[in-house]
Amino acid sequence: MRRFTIACLLGLCALASSAFSFEIELSTRFGDAQSPTQLRILSSTDLDRFQPVISEFLNRNPKFSITYVTASTSEIYKAIAEEKQKFDLVISSAMDLQIKLANDGFTQTVPNVETKNVPAWARWRHEVFGFALEPVVLLVSRRDFADLEPPKTRRDLLTLIRNNPTVFQNRIGAYDPHISGAGYLFSTQDARQSDTFWRLAEVMGRVGTKLYCCTSHMIRAVNTGELALAYNVLGSYANATLPAGSNAKVITLQDYTHILLRTAVIPNTAQNFSSGQAFLNFLISDDGQSILDQKAKLPALNNSDIAQLANRKPIRLDSGLLVFLDRLKKQSFLSEWDAALIQN
Repeated sequence: MRRFTIACLLGLCALASSAFSFEIELSTRFGDAQSPTQLRILSSTDLDRFQPVISEFLNRNPKFSITYVTASTSEIYKAIAEEKQKFDLVISSAMDLQIKLANDGFTQTVPNVETKNVPAWARWRHEVFGFALEPVVLLVSRRDFADLEPPKTRRDLLTLIRNNPTVFQNRIGAYDPHISGAGYLFSTQDARQSDTFWRLAEVMGRVGTKLYCCTSHMIRAVNTGELALAYNVLGSYANATLPAGSNAKVITLQDYTHILLRTAVIPNTAQNFSSGQAFLNFLISDDGQSILDQKAKLPALNNSDIAQLANRKPIRLDSGLLVFLDRLKKQSFLSEWDAALIQN
């Protein structure tokens, strides 16, 4: 699987190459570089999704300058745990890696965050704070499914692929858990949730499933018809980016739909703790949640559509997420995953 590095914007390419040794996707500065209050955010959330939040925060706090750096969830963990990069706020969709950062002592307690806006299930030890929900869905090509019954469950999906190998040969997309922290989280949660997962993985492997780093690349490939379907895609990205009449269609499988939390932490290396805290407070405030939900199209913690999903399976934000991050367990899981998905 090819990994992509997007050119930096606004003249920050030199900064990206000299200041960061972890692999970044994009670095953008908002506001006056000479502003007295600097804020550096490292995030796995695409800028085009998150920009409305940044813009509104700066409207209310014009003395701030924000540098927003995006990277994969695995690279974000590496930047903080291994390289001790100096970011003031770290945002990631890999809940398990955020918990691990906190558990291993790489994050700070945030005692004054507006906890009334963060339910107990969306925070951990006043260090890891959930601020947005994310359904994990199936994306299918309408053209390829014109004569096929869309699957309702993973068992249906398994049977569909097995019975139509020519349709799906080299035309299924999935996360590569070796390079995507979120992809690894989804795979381990699938394995915990259903005994169908490994059989589905083997069938997907037989038809040459393509592996991706990012949801946005899978969405694009399904929309163009390069892929017939993509498994475990971030639903909010698909709903927000696909135009009316798109070839791609979102399906929430009826056996279960994982719901993850986008979370934020303030690392020990933060140079401007108060700036990170101010942005975090804004994210979880009533106004911040409304902007996330309505403008950024990132479902807020109280999003009614997700709350009404009968098949929702929230991924719990607790220390249980650390189980599959144990070195030996992770090595064993990935070996089994490779045996199923990568069949030469």
